[in-house]
Amino acid sequence: MLSLTALPLYGLTIFIAIVAGIEAGRQIGNRHLALDPAGARQGIGAIEGAVFGLLALLIAFTFSGAATRLDQRRALIVAETNAMGTAWLRLDLLPASEQPAVRQAFKDYVDTRIEYYRDLREDELDEAAHDHASALQQIIWKRTIAALQQMPTPTLGVSVLQAQNEMIDITTTRAVAHETHPPLVIYLMLVTMALISALLIGYGMAGTKRRNWLHSLGYAAVMVCVLYVILDFEYPRFGVIRVDYFDKIMLDLRQSMN
Repeated sequence: MLSLTALPLYGLTIFIAIVAGIEAGRQIGNRHLALDPAGARQGIGAIEGAVFGLLALLIAFTFSGAATRLDQRRALIVAETNAMGTAWLRLDLLPASEQPAVRQAFKDYVDTRIEYYRDLREDELDEAAHDHASALQQIIWKRTIAALQQMPTPTLGVSVLQAQNEMIDITTTRAVAHETHPPLVIYLMLVTMALISALLIGYGMAGTKRRNWLHSLGYAAVMVCVLYVILDFEYPRFGVIRVDYFDKIMLDLRQSMN
């Protein structure tokens, strides 16, 4: 996906292109009407129905998919926080002498995960924070195993490892969910269909003495807003629709560790 920092520029470009497409369609329609007043619009209804139907279908599926992925990302924030909370509580099963070192590494890990998502941008991943979190995962795991080996019955601490394993696995799930988006060709197809529909709208407006700017500008504005909302759902750490609020539960968990 191209840099989202230029999203307003993309929106303005598409807006202008749609308005220009409507005007171009109107000019083409006027020429056809001048050459063939009776047959210029024969069969246009079927073509318009097919194009607008396909455009509506694309928007519906893309919008629905983006909303579903947004809900999944929110659920994964809750799932990771719950996994961290469970793993933290199960540290009580370790020998008391070994708990301070593991708990400190655990706090550092949670701090790193919070920092990673606080600074995250959809087009610029914080690889340093991600690598630091991965290193802390290994430290926590190894220190936990070392602590379990000092227990009279190490098998009693297996649930500690199970909780940590779930905590580690959820990071991969969240990373995959973060990178899961429709292919760029889908967005290009949406824009292309919007421009084609603009031509057809302009063609249908041919024959009028005055340009209807209200309809032209209104249609362009609606299409740009729809495309923006879809992207906003897809990249919830960039635009107006955000998942940052859900990160607060991880902050609350970190506070409870003090």
